[in-house]
Amino acid sequence: MVIGGGICGLSAAHRLARRGTRVTLLEASDRLGGLGTFFPHGDRWVERFYHCIMPTDASLLALLGELGLRDSVRWRDTTMGMIVDGRRYPFNSAADLLRFSPLRLPDRVRFGVVSLLLRRLGRGRDLDTLRTEDWLRGLYGDVVWHRLFAPMFGSKFGPAFGDVPALYLWQRLGRERNVATRGYPEGGYKTIVDALRASIEEAGGTVRTSAPVRRLHSADGSAILTLTGGEVVGADHVISTLPLPLLRRIADDALAHHLPRTDLPYQGVVTAAFFLRRPLTGHYWTPVLHSGTEFDGVVEMSALAGTEAYGGHDLVYVMRYTDRDSQLYLDDDAAIAARWTAQLRGLFPELSPADVAEVRVFKAPFVEPVYPLGYLARRPAVTVDGTNLMLATTAHVYPEVTSWNSSVALAEEVTSRIATGPAHPVAAEPAR
Repeated sequence: MVIGGGICGLSAAHRLARRGTRVTLLEASDRLGGLGTFFPHGDRWVERFYHCIMPTDASLLALLGELGLRDSVRWRDTTMGMIVDGRRYPFNSAADLLRFSPLRLPDRVRFGVVSLLLRRLGRGRDLDTLRTEDWLRGLYGDVVWHRLFAPMFGSKFGPAFGDVPALYLWQRLGRERNVATRGYPEGGYKTIVDALRASIEEAGGTVRTSAPVRRLHSADGSAILTLTGGEVVGADHVISTLPLPLLRRIADDALAHHLPRTDLPYQGVVTAAFFLRRPLTGHYWTPVLHSGTEFDGVVEMSALAGTEAYGGHDLVYVMRYTDRDSQLYLDDDAAIAARWTAQLRGLFPELSPADVAEVRVFKAPFVEPVYPLGYLARRPAVTVDGTNLMLATTAHVYPEVTSWNSSVALAEEVTSRIATGPAHPVAAEPAR
């Protein structure tokens, strides 16, 4: 049994089904995909949150090869911009850096030299126990930290941003660069989700949506899951992809006693998808710093996927990572859309009201764990001692960057620990 229909759960069910293991996947919502889920826009489906594929995403690309989708990935060279104090700057070359007026010339030179050497400077160091702030301030200096890195890391991880292990940044630098080749699957991420579901079902597996698990009990070599409506289902093994706080809510007391003691704080996200009748900058990624906006980044998906995928519109995401209990997260979607439209037009005054064709606001409560120092030694095991439960969550991908690629790799690790062969679910009891 696999709980959760995001990319990790789908990959795990796909792997098990193709090995001949009898598997059922349960997804609480009415749509598969997790953070990669989508919404209808005209005659197309569009991702609620932005995603891209990197050439270094070996696990994801291998999976796409199995599904016959690897050649559907369209690759483009993308660029980065910066908005600081409301002004726009390209941020891709040495010439761009030398003209980057938010920093003084000595700080620009130092920034360029250190950035070229940063990956090398991290090799052989215990970055897992070194604060990001201490590492970056020591290398770049106080000015660069306060002007650039503090707001960027603060937007990603919240008040504890300086305490995040430097290892996370070092790993991220190995995956992403300012000027980078990025990929996007033809037909969008829904094609990947649909292909995984088809693969699971063709191999004899079952995929159920609108099937939330309300209670999970593990004893005597089997697991018992109680679904909404009272339906009871049993299984030899359970793989849970739920964030650990959600898993604790459904675990009974006996099972909860065996779960990892370390519960990570998580950042959620509020994202607005703007369908525009004109492009903005042409940069894929633009951090927004010290500019009086609630959102702190702009992603122009049309720079990667083109406009045809969006009915001729330019698709732009703006986002703010935030705690799920924050006022912003709890705010009304329409109010957020109105404020963020005004703020986006403030940054881009050439954008007229008529240029904004549509705005959609989406939220996700568990997106990015805020990892503490020394997390490598504290990272929970994927197996839960004394139970037949296995964990495949974002708490387990560290130090890799949270992404579709790391989720696929984690699914492969977890499923490799389940013995090959049929795992027959216990007969379901009728709803009571």
